[in-house]
Amino acid sequence: MAKKILFCATVDYHFKAFHLPTMKWFKEQGWEVHVAASGNISLPFTDLKYNIPIQRSPFNLGNIQAYKELKTIIAENQYTIVHCHTPLGGVLARLASTNSRKAGAKVIYTAHGFHFCKGAPLLNWIIYYPIEKLLARLTDCLITINTEDYSLAVDHQFKAARIDLVNGVGVDTTRFQPITEKQKKERRLKLGFKQDDFLLFYAGEFNKNKNQKLLIKAMANLKDELPKARLLLAGEGTLLAECEKLAERLGVSSQVEFLGFRKDIDQILPACDVAVGSSFREGLPVNIMEAMACGLPVVASDNRGHRELVKVGWNGFLIKDMDVESFQHSLKKIYLNRKMGKSLGENGRQYIQLKFNKESVFNQLAMVYKDFMNDKEVRRLWEAH
Repeated sequence: MAKKILFCATVDYHFKAFHLPTMKWFKEQGWEVHVAASGNISLPFTDLKYNIPIQRSPFNLGNIQAYKELKTIIAENQYTIVHCHTPLGGVLARLASTNSRKAGAKVIYTAHGFHFCKGAPLLNWIIYYPIEKLLARLTDCLITINTEDYSLAVDHQFKAARIDLVNGVGVDTTRFQPITEKQKKERRLKLGFKQDDFLLFYAGEFNKNKNQKLLIKAMANLKDELPKARLLLAGEGTLLAECEKLAERLGVSSQVEFLGFRKDIDQILPACDVAVGSSFREGLPVNIMEAMACGLPVVASDNRGHRELVKVGWNGFLIKDMDVESFQHSLKKIYLNRKMGKSLGENGRQYIQLKFNKESVFNQLAMVYKDFMNDKEVRRLWEAH
């Protein structure tokens, strides 16, 4: 009988966006792959998919039903490994796996950025810290994706059987890569931009955390000094309309492009000049890694995820305290010194290739999996249970 692994997250798109290579790898090893998450999208490399009504809010009573369904699924399938992601997916799957873990199942949780961290609101610490510390006791391997979260889990003595650091989900550096100056000019024309435009790019959901309003305000302050600057904002979300209104009110509608949901980010990024990031909180932001892989310098807010990637003066600049003037100053430095900007971008590309390319990150994760893949003892415990 084939060994089984269950992947669980709050929504199914999480797996389509980040984990298909891992699911494919398990299929190639002869494993049966199951997914439990909210949503109805079709996923490749998946033998069974369960639409579980997991809610994003920890206070939503719908999560009680989600927990019951998960517990039944996990008990019936006798999984060798349960790997859960996202805060609510991680909470519910670990609680639902309690009895199965006693019977031998191994539970892995990837924290894609703790909601409690340096600079996080006190409320986040009050709500999320005790939950994560308690549930660590139900975890065979806690995977963190940045050094700050890893140190926090170790220093605060989270009682997971082991705590590992894996460098996120990795970037395909063959898909995301620089292009020549000639190709760049052609690409810009194809995308509808001028060759001498100074293109700033940010991809992210329009929500409070991503904080696109800060970038729009910076553009308003720069519109006279850098009339060729264009801010490209890709994504959708609840605050999109507010951001559009803000750009109009500040008189920069012609300099801020709202691109909507895009599937061609790999085509847009290499045609740009700078990657920007304004979020309050990040675990290890894929959007910044993809931009770095394309050879773009980075100007981003100072948070743990950005600090993991951006070394000030070497591949970009970090802005403390969400200071609009500092954003403007850093962008002007790159605009006025294109040679420096190119050097920053080249350094960033090298850093991604060294530490965060998809192959090296997957090898890190595979080493974790292999420690839990021998199911002889697991099968014996299941049968005894």
